[in-house]
Amino acid sequence: MKIDTLEAALTAVLGERLKKLVRDRGELTVTVPAANYIESALLLRDHADLKFEQNVDLCGVDYSSYKDQAWEGPRFCVVSHLLSVSKNWRVRLKVFAPDDDVPVVASLTDVWSSVNWFEREAFDLYGIIFEGHNDLRRILTDYGFIGHPFRKDFPVSGHVEMRYDDEQKRVIYQPVTIEPREITPRIIREDNYGGLH
Repeated sequence: MKIDTLEAALTAVLGERLKKLVRDRGELTVTVPAANYIESALLLRDHADLKFEQNVDLCGVDYSSYKDQAWEGPRFCVVSHLLSVSKNWRVRLKVFAPDDDVPVVASLTDVWSSVNWFEREAFDLYGIIFEGHNDLRRILTDYGFIGHPFRKDFPVSGHVEMRYDDEQKRVIYQPVTIEPREITPRIIREDNYGGLH
């Protein structure tokens, strides 16, 4: 099978750089250490047995409470989805940032130019710093935004809200005025509610 060929090639080419290889639901996921991230990406792209010419997606992940349980290991991960057009196969590449307080991994913009805005998005939403990225700045949130909204410890209502101030004739930021609350769904236990029989 094609997936067996790809698994063997990944194992042979990445060698000791391969920290973990998972085969699940007909897909392969390889995890490499942050120290070998660029080297592994170049091998995935350039090696004749792999030929992953395209990085079709890159995103950040916050594993701080994965599957509603305590997570053992580094908190922040960068996940890329690679495509080989010439070989007609795909692989998922994962790397964990070694430091949870200041998550840093190397930028892959010199390997696949398509990751430029994906890395900016992961920086903006998760606070993952991509070392070597030549234009790492926010892409989705406002320039004055504080924090990273996809982190699991970021409050749902945020820290600030903005509104137009008639006196100052401009938009201003102010602390959030929404009262935090827990929404409990309404459960109806009537037999004939809404005319249903």
